[in-house]
Amino acid sequence: MDSDTLHYSLDLVSGNGLTFTTEQRAALQTSLVILKRNYKFNRVLFWGRILGMKSDYYIAQGIGEDEMSDRKCLYSFNCIDWHLLPPATDALIEEVAVATKGCFTGDPSNEYEHTETRRLGEGDEAVEEEVMVKVNEEKRLAVTVFIIDKEVAVVPRGAYMKSPDGTVQTNRSFKGLNPYEAGKLRNYLHFSEPKNLKKKSILEMADLNPSIDFLDPLSEDIPEGSWSLQFEQGSRVCMIRSLLWQGLTFFHMPMTPQHGYIYTGQGLKSLDLPFML
Repeated sequence: MDSDTLHYSLDLVSGNGLTFTTEQRAALQTSLVILKRNYKFNRVLFWGRILGMKSDYYIAQGIGEDEMSDRKCLYSFNCIDWHLLPPATDALIEEVAVATKGCFTGDPSNEYEHTETRRLGEGDEAVEEEVMVKVNEEKRLAVTVFIIDKEVAVVPRGAYMKSPDGTVQTNRSFKGLNPYEAGKLRNYLHFSEPKNLKKKSILEMADLNPSIDFLDPLSEDIPEGSWSLQFEQGSRVCMIRSLLWQGLTFFHMPMTPQHGYIYTGQGLKSLDLPFML
């Protein structure tokens, strides 16, 4: 959620138990403005909070020229002092998937260790060697934020537009979905690189606007039923919750450009969801 409307946005999602103390709100509103100036970001978003056993990680994201690809993530323990997270490369994602498990400890220097057997050489000369994979929690945090954004970051249809040069920017003419549109999952999109768009037929692509329909809609997700859509506060706010990453809450006020999402949870994926639906 945008730091410029943070106080208002936090009030909208407070009914879901996503509450912050007065001190935390004041610290966030002040520190995020300083963060935006120091790093020369175009916008700063408050991403959410990942719960740890010793302490919690508060996450912010800085946006550059491209809203989708030009992002930097930072974390804090006190909502005041922010530390830059490393980029989530493919190699790092693979290491984290192998070595880490369980809840976050709240200590970024904590190391996860995993021993795996690798086969070196070919034929009769092949030998097996045990390799120790070590990953600290700061790297795990960077990968977790990246994967959550990749799988369940949500935006309403039309809120962002893609220019001919491929740059993704906010759509200043977006005035919000109407109440009927807001009640349909097909009008909400994954804010990540599309997977299903290239699989569509020419007939299906004919009805799409390439400037705003460049993302995958939530209605095409597998398994079906991994999202919960509800109207709250007298149908004034549309709330969408992810059942795959429990703790991810998206909000949108119909007929206004107000929208955003926040994550508050343990950073663990609900792998049992397909068997529960």
